[in-house]
Amino acid sequence: MSKRNTLLLKILLFLFALNSISIFFYFTSHSSSSSHSNNTHPFSNIRPFIQPQQQHQQHQRFSKPWPILPSYLPWSRPSRNNTNVLVPLPSCEDYFGNGFTCRLEPFTGAGWFRCWHSETLQSSICEGGRVRMVVDRIRMAKGGEELKDVIGRKEEDELPVFQNGAFEVDGGEDFSGNEEKMVVEHDFLDRYVRNGEVMMHTMRDLISKIRIVAGKDFSCHEWIEEPTLLVTRFEYANLFHTITDWYSAYVSSRVIGLPNRPHVVFVDGHCMTPLEETWKALFSSIRYAKNFSGTVCFRHVILSPLGYETALFKGLTEDISCSGASAQELWQKPDNHKTARLSEFGEMIKAAFGLPLNIRNVRKPVSGHNVLFVRREDYLAHPRHGGKVESRLSNEQEVYESLKSWASDYNGCKINLVNGLFAHMSMKEQVRAIQDASVIIGAHGAGLTHIVSALPETVILEIIASQFRRPHFAYIARWKGLDYHAINLVGSHVDPGTVINELISIMKSLGC
Repeated sequence: MSKRNTLLLKILLFLFALNSISIFFYFTSHSSSSSHSNNTHPFSNIRPFIQPQQQHQQHQRFSKPWPILPSYLPWSRPSRNNTNVLVPLPSCEDYFGNGFTCRLEPFTGAGWFRCWHSETLQSSICEGGRVRMVVDRIRMAKGGEELKDVIGRKEEDELPVFQNGAFEVDGGEDFSGNEEKMVVEHDFLDRYVRNGEVMMHTMRDLISKIRIVAGKDFSCHEWIEEPTLLVTRFEYANLFHTITDWYSAYVSSRVIGLPNRPHVVFVDGHCMTPLEETWKALFSSIRYAKNFSGTVCFRHVILSPLGYETALFKGLTEDISCSGASAQELWQKPDNHKTARLSEFGEMIKAAFGLPLNIRNVRKPVSGHNVLFVRREDYLAHPRHGGKVESRLSNEQEVYESLKSWASDYNGCKINLVNGLFAHMSMKEQVRAIQDASVIIGAHGAGLTHIVSALPETVILEIIASQFRRPHFAYIARWKGLDYHAINLVGSHVDPGTVINELISIMKSLGC
């Protein structure tokens, strides 16, 4: 066996061992989570409180296993109290989600509720057991409809408004329930689930309406046995903002230590969009809250923070000075100024679609280098969208035709210019195009967010009109450790020769 194959085998065995350890810690941590307060497993009192007529209404659903990711690093086990942290603050690990180390337990009964807080992100991941959702107490559109059927619907009709008791947790037989008691007080929310810059913090509002009920009153039409993420989406049709939601949901799953990928329930009334293809690929299943009839109870529910609270979004206004590095490098030499988390997440997206992962970190083009030109076209994204996208590059077609002519006559290695019309491609096809590209070029726009799934050697060339001079993709490239170049324009017109000259320099750097 060659040294390379021996190393690869060792890496795969190591990753398998890490996955086994995470499963072990999930069950051991949950079995001891409430021992200091009532000496019982948080799930130990579940069966006695299930009424006999409810037994046939429990549903077991298939849960997808976690894939083995080359960039995976263990997610730190949270501390056992609300003062200790496992890494210095702030570090890149904290910013990218591995800093939810402050443990808070506002309620433990037959059911339970707790949160993990990150001082760096000023955000909390909360979870609970024996939690009931009463859908009739959530005011919003049904959600999941065909776009054509809801044209003109207002945004306020799609975002949830919760009544007290929209969610309830089982207080057990000892809880009297004579007076209304919420699972957390407002001072808890003000400290750990802050509004921040979000005008309507739906997750904070949801938590504020969780009520404790007596065990005798805790009955359900349907039981969900598997861990389930509750997610409220905002910019559900915009790729950049949706990726922040994907990332938050992924981080929440890893921080909690779920042994398999969770199921997702959308607590919003948005219609279906093509981006749901990735939600379905990443997680075990998706379902809309309003698609349930009656009350539904969860054995284990996780409240995923808003995507606005991730480093991907906070980095637009905060100085998150982190650079990308390989997991192998950070495993051997931890560095608070580097991260492999975004690369790990990009690999998760590729693995979810069944695309091959870059295990050896080497690119050897057989049929030439792919230069992917990500383009913008008119498309209908949501009920309030007229179908016209804002022009980011006024002469995009001229640039594409010039690049096509240049690529066909290039004297170096073979160049395949790929016409990246993402509006006409499935999400899997878009991710595959990103993965296959040696160079990704495009005007500033949400489609470039896909570079989270780019291979480490990929070069990014962003063309930035003066009115869209924002750092989204420069930051993502830095956090991924990608080679990034930008052409900053005066206005929205670019000289094709300028783009070609920049590409010639990039191709030479690739040995072409």
